[in-house]
Amino acid sequence: MAVPVLPRQPLGNVFLICLTLALSVLVAPRAAQAATAAEIEVSVDAALERFRNEVKGAESFLSSASGLLVFPRVIKAGFGIGGEYGEGALRVGGSTEAYYRTTGASIGFQLGAQSRTIIIAFMEDAALETFRTSRGWEVGVDGSVALINLGAGADLTTTNIRDPIVGFVFGNRGLMYNLTLEGTKVSRIER
Repeated sequence: MAVPVLPRQPLGNVFLICLTLALSVLVAPRAAQAATAAEIEVSVDAALERFRNEVKGAESFLSSASGLLVFPRVIKAGFGIGGEYGEGALRVGGSTEAYYRTTGASIGFQLGAQSRTIIIAFMEDAALETFRTSRGWEVGVDGSVALINLGAGADLTTTNIRDPIVGFVFGNRGLMYNLTLEGTKVSRIER
């Protein structure tokens, strides 16, 4: 009995198939995935409350920031090629000014999905204004975000933060380290 021989697929086709699968999870039709303003507000409040509870000195740090960009749930998924998507809000003076989405793509070994919370604090008015006036903002291109790494026994009141934009990333087990936000894109959601 002869074994049928399947035609070989060029590597480019396999790449496109993997990319399509990874991005289809994240870039579903906008209407099916977009949260309402009320849903985003509740999630942002919960993310900031978690930040206050888990990071010593968070309350005074948050009040000293010119603005906070909060993405309560950013989903990252991939199978060789990955992507991420999340929605959040820009808070200035404690009030929501606008809603934003974050997206990103990556290539490399990855399998599965994870959820994380991202808080980006604009510590200077000039950095916040640059973000506000951008038509699309990319970490590492339009602004560098210094991820804060709090060592054992340290807290935000003892940490000397001099960067104009700082970020915090939380996973299921708390504050995450050794990450980068480079290449993360942020764009305003028009409602």
